[in-house]
Order: sequence, then structure tokens, then C-alpha cells
Amino acid sequence: MIGDEESRAAVIVDPRRDIDEYLAEADARGLRIERVILTHFHADFVAGHIELRDRVGAEIFLGAKAEADYAFTRLYDGDIIEFGKTKLQALETPGHTPEGISILVFDLEKDTEEPHAVLTGDTLFIGDVGRPDLMASVGVSAEQLAHMLYDSLHQKLLPLPDETIVYPAHGAGSLCGKSLSTDTSSTMGVQRQYNYALQPMSREEFVRLVTVDQSEVPAYFSYDADLNRRERPTLDSALESELIPLSLEEVLRMKNAGAQVIDVRDPGEFAAAHLVDTMELGLGGQYATWAGTLLSRERPIVIIAEPGREEEAAIRLGRVGFDNMAGYLDGGMGAVQAQPDLIERFERLAPATLAERLHDPAPSFLLDVRRESEYEMSRIEGSLNIPLSHLDERVNELPRDREIVIYCAGGYRSAIAASLLMQHGLRKVSDLVGGFKAWDATVVTPTA
Repeated sequence: MIGDEESRAAVIVDPRRDIDEYLAEADARGLRIERVILTHFHADFVAGHIELRDRVGAEIFLGAKAEADYAFTRLYDGDIIEFGKTKLQALETPGHTPEGISILVFDLEKDTEEPHAVLTGDTLFIGDVGRPDLMASVGVSAEQLAHMLYDSLHQKLLPLPDETIVYPAHGAGSLCGKSLSTDTSSTMGVQRQYNYALQPMSREEFVRLVTVDQSEVPAYFSYDADLNRRERPTLDSALESELIPLSLEEVLRMKNAGAQVIDVRDPGEFAAAHLVDTMELGLGGQYATWAGTLLSRERPIVIIAEPGREEEAAIRLGRVGFDNMAGYLDGGMGAVQAQPDLIERFERLAPATLAERLHDPAPSFLLDVRRESEYEMSRIEGSLNIPLSHLDERVNELPRDREIVIYCAGGYRSAIAASLLMQHGLRKVSDLVGGFKAWDATVVTPTA
């Protein structure tokens, strides 16, 4: 949010879909949110431009090359939005997407010539640049976008003064780049010195560098990018029809009819007791990312949560455009306790316990559900790697006559994987508490 104390006007750039925090901050500072800018059509989340338009009447601004269903104002290279002592200037910076822009922010009271900051969207991150391979589904190759990205960086962003503060749209954990920093801001000088993609190199070398070793594109990315172009229901209207308490009987009936029942509690609580044939998707991890990757947008979703956390689960689904939640189990797992025949569980193994079992005459089968790149770096010897995003389609590669012990990096993905295998009828499953990190820190045994 960029607010001007003189005019009391504010602009929101790249908002998330649940906008209450912006409204509260603007109210606390006596500001009016008059405009909302998207630097590009985000693929990893549904932005809140429609919500801000409908709630406070904010005018929507997009890059000049953008096409959308709703009314918006185009920002061409060099276009200026001025309010009070604040000036915003658009830079067309395609590369992550064709319509991408960055926004220069000027504090006219301090300096009318040099920008105070630049909002770089997904063009430039702290320690990285935006991946150029997300548009293949609509016919734009990674190489084409990488060439655009090279020009955007060298012609628009690298010429900025060293002191210019850099505010990107994402930090560590985002799949829109491959090595994003945990820092939320930097300066152009620091990035020029330390960002691997901004070091002196030829155009051809840059294109090669940014198009290799990118992680797999989650299935929901193209859906979210398209949804950000569309007129759609607001999150508030979606939540009105989603936050419906359901009895256990209603949940079972919906599950039998094809609904997806997900349990959003901690993996340890899920392992100890959960409703039979439900999926673990804990709120404590990358919940929205894995929900978008593993769930269907076509089938209704029913939530089992710790009482009081149902709304959080629904909002975070809404952030990735999943408005197909049909309700939640009233009372959470407490509603199931009286029917033990509907409860199942799986064992969680400490690293030392697993090490002992691997020396048994009939050792456990080890399943590593990390990404292939993680597995190649280091792994427990003898394990099979099937990334979680591909487990459902490759489940037939697993034995049904042996105990399967699942591990990931820290224990979040392995619990999801255990729930998926149990849905496929593999009941002799367990997961490694703390994942490979705990194993590597505590067990002296062969790793590859």
C-alpha cells in the first residue's frame, strides 16, 4: 500500500484476495484506497483487485499489453499516476509474463528526479528473477520470455540508482522463481552485486541460466493466471456459501458422492486419529500450494478442522481460486469420536526407530516424496523417489505386502502422502517425524 499524507489517497499493488488488512490499515491512517495495480496476472494466487473495486470503488490498472474481462486502465511505459506528494511511474518489464510492469515510486517532497523505490512484481526478486516458463500453455516459450526478461532487467531496472529500494511481489517459498531470499526488500545496489541473474553475462548465457533447473509448474498456476483476467465472484460472496456446518452424516454422504474431504489439522494430530479415507492438508505448511496441486476444482471440498479454524481454511483455499468448498464438519474430529469404526491412524517413526527397522530381516520400504532435485542432493540409501505431486498417478509402483515408510524434508509432505496411500488402500504406512532433516541430524547410517 502506497499512501500520500497530503491527498489522503492510497494505491494498493498486487493485493491478495482477502483484503480486510488493507482496509484496516487505510482506515487507521485516514487514507482512501482509490486505485489498485496488478504488475501482471499472477499465477500462484488470485489477486484482490475485484474485491477492492467492489468494496471501495478502486480503479483497476494493468500493464498496457494486458487483456481482461473487466474494465481497467492501461499503463504504458512511462505513464504517471500522481497524487499529492507521491508519484508512480510505470515501466513495462515483460519476461515473467508478456504484460508485466514494474512501478517506480517517487517521494516528491524529498526528490523529484530519483525514485525512492521500485515495485518489481515478479520481474526481479531478492536474489533471483521471475521464471520465464509459465506461459507455455498459451504458446509463449520460455526462451522468448527469457529474452524479454533480459531486456527488461538491463534496459529498465539495472540503470536505476543503487539506493533505489526494491520491493518484489514474492519472497522465499514462492514457486515463481528458484532461489528467492527470505528478505522482503533490498536495494538495486545490493542486487546488482549479489543477485546471480544480474551478474555480467551474455544474453545467450542469461537465457540458458534462467530456463534451466526450474521446479515443476503446479497444476493450478494456469487456472489462477486466467482467473485473474476474468470477472469473478468476490471472496466474501464465495465464503457466504462455503462456511456451512455439516453433520457427520452429511459429510459421509457427500464423501460417498465424490466430495473431497480434507483434514487441515497438524500432521501429528491427523496421524493419531482421522476420519477414514480423508486427505491430510495441514494449515501449518504450504497449505494453499498443495491444495491447488492435489485437489480438483470440479469436486466439492469438505473441511475437517480444529473448531474455530474453518474460516482460515476456506480463505486460504480462496486465495488460490478454490471456491468449491461445500462446508465443514461441525465439531471437527470431536464429531467422530463416538464412532471408532470411522477412525483410522498411522504410525509416526522417530529417526532412531526407522534406523533399527532398516536392519530387520524384512526391512520397511522407503518412499521419498521430495522433489527430484532434493532427492538427487542427498537421500536415505535404498529409498524410491516419487514426488508428492506425482504420487497419485504412480501409486502402483509401490508394494502392497510391505510396510511403507514415507519421508520428505520436514514431515509435512510425508503426512499428505500417507493419507493419499491410505485412500488407495495401502494401510501399512508410516511417516518419518521431522523428515530427512531430522534423519540427517540424528542418525549415523548410510545416505546417498
